[in-house]
Amino acid sequence: MKRFGVLLCAAMLAGAARYEASAPESEAFTQPIEGLDATHAASFRKGSGIFRQAWVIGPSQDHPDFIGLGPLYNRLSCIACHVKNGRGAAPDSENGVARTMAARLSVDGKDAHGGPRVHPDYGAQLNPEGVPGVAGEGQAVANYAEFDVLFPDGGKITLRRPTLSFRNLAYGPFGPETKTSLRNAPPVYGLGLLEAVAEAEILAGKGRPNFVFDIETGKRALGRFGLKANQPNLKQQIANAFAEDIGITSSLFPVETCAPTLSECRSASKPELSDAQLDAVLNYIRALAPPARRNLEEPPVKDGEALFHQIGCSDCHRDALHVADFPLQPALNGVDIHPYTDLLLHDMGEELADGRDDFEAGPREWRTPPLWGLGLAGKGGDGANFLHDGRARTPAEAILWHGGEAQTSVDAFRNLPEPQRDALLAFLNSL
Repeated sequence: MKRFGVLLCAAMLAGAARYEASAPESEAFTQPIEGLDATHAASFRKGSGIFRQAWVIGPSQDHPDFIGLGPLYNRLSCIACHVKNGRGAAPDSENGVARTMAARLSVDGKDAHGGPRVHPDYGAQLNPEGVPGVAGEGQAVANYAEFDVLFPDGGKITLRRPTLSFRNLAYGPFGPETKTSLRNAPPVYGLGLLEAVAEAEILAGKGRPNFVFDIETGKRALGRFGLKANQPNLKQQIANAFAEDIGITSSLFPVETCAPTLSECRSASKPELSDAQLDAVLNYIRALAPPARRNLEEPPVKDGEALFHQIGCSDCHRDALHVADFPLQPALNGVDIHPYTDLLLHDMGEELADGRDDFEAGPREWRTPPLWGLGLAGKGGDGANFLHDGRARTPAEAILWHGGEAQTSVDAFRNLPEPQRDALLAFLNSL
């Protein structure tokens, strides 16, 4: 009976997953893992509230536990960029300002822990907003130039190449040595299961690991989160996002991110995000289930899955990993999950290069993104834009932007007749 229960839970979470039938597509990314005990269920609800809460400057009688916004920030809450826990949206065509994205900044060299050396005036990322009396740093603007790509069988697809620029820089020009990278907000469901994959299984993959700095241990650790696998665990990933995106300090990141003219605020102070709040958000993210697959028995989906393996996509987008230890739901220990990632770095070619090193990740290297939930992108009000900078509007566009290690697979996709291309895309849409 226990084995049946394990399989049922695994079926809900894995590639053939089924979450609650009553959950509409618009809520597909908001469901908790089945069978959480009362304590973890309560923590999930608390963390969900904090994830959605807008932070304020203070004082506030209405929100006394959510004071400390800024002095510089990108958005007021986590959910503002990760709408319904999904992807960010590309800038609108009217003004091009990136609102659910972040512009990462660095200069030549590395910091004391081997990470990127942040910009001396603007820090690790550009924050467009400031509290009263503090000027926002400026806006990142993405404009897209479209061009057509022809398939050998006469089909056509339009791609778009982004150009990143900046306006209203409040603290002077960046300088010619500045390296910039536009980063779209990635989805946050299923991350707890990826954290539970054993390090040895990740290192057995075909990609290259990124080893980064773990703040709590003070040691070098395997990176598995972030678009370049530049964070070792979810706790550090979440705390860093609070610090960089909302200006909220914590025990992991106790120093405010400030412009040079506000150096007095760089000193450590009482954390604005308590350890209890951080743990609640951590448990919320860890317990978010990936959505169920759909249309598994349709012939195009089956054919597309075979083609996915045949042309080599699964070399990086591994279809199966294993949960090693998952305290939130021990019944899942040892089960298969199907995220379609290896959590490793791969050379994606010059077209996708951002010109920045990130710990051991080079400018052309990106972590393989999970594909589960791909077919539901945009269904809940979240963005339906793909790749690190949101340039791809469809999975087909994303495929054609691949280069480097993936070039052979891209060429194979382009040479497929249209019915087979459609079948491969039908498979991706089923995830």
